[in-house]
Amino acid sequence: MKPNQGEISLTLFYLIRHGQPDWSLKDERNLKGALRDFVPLTDEGIAQAERVVSNFDLSKCDLILSSPYTRSLQTAAIINRSLGLPLRVEFDLHEWTPDNWTAETVEEITLLWQDYTNNCGIYPQGQERIWESKESLLNRTQNVLNKYLNHSNVIVVCHGMVIAALLDEVSEKIGYCGIYEYSMN
Repeated sequence: MKPNQGEISLTLFYLIRHGQPDWSLKDERNLKGALRDFVPLTDEGIAQAERVVSNFDLSKCDLILSSPYTRSLQTAAIINRSLGLPLRVEFDLHEWTPDNWTAETVEEITLLWQDYTNNCGIYPQGQERIWESKESLLNRTQNVLNKYLNHSNVIVVCHGMVIAALLDEVSEKIGYCGIYEYSMN
């Protein structure tokens, strides 16, 4: 927990991208819309999550937050096997929404992501898009994190685009089970 009232203190969030998801299940079952986010981790994704705890000291953390998507929840559960911390699911930590869950193919989502990237996450003046703006993504994510500023060190298991938006980074640089520090006060 944080120091006494009146002292200025930062909350350090350890942003962890989920492990590698098993997209083959999506293809095998023809999962569309929000169902595509129910896929579990691959064996490699499980190993990635197990390595997080062995390669990085998270013992000073007092809470784990997770996106509701299966790949994040499974990653958080694997990490928490070693830590035994309270685990809270926060809906608004979900991945960037490219399509209001209407796209049926990876190609469609890729085109929407390219449009988002080309426009720096901002709708072109006088135009609307079906993808979620960077401002919307940041607002919903920071609103979640603001609820936990009474903690000193918090693990946040979420998604590449969420982390990229918070760090003002390119999403391709956010690796599976990578850990990125982000502070707020």
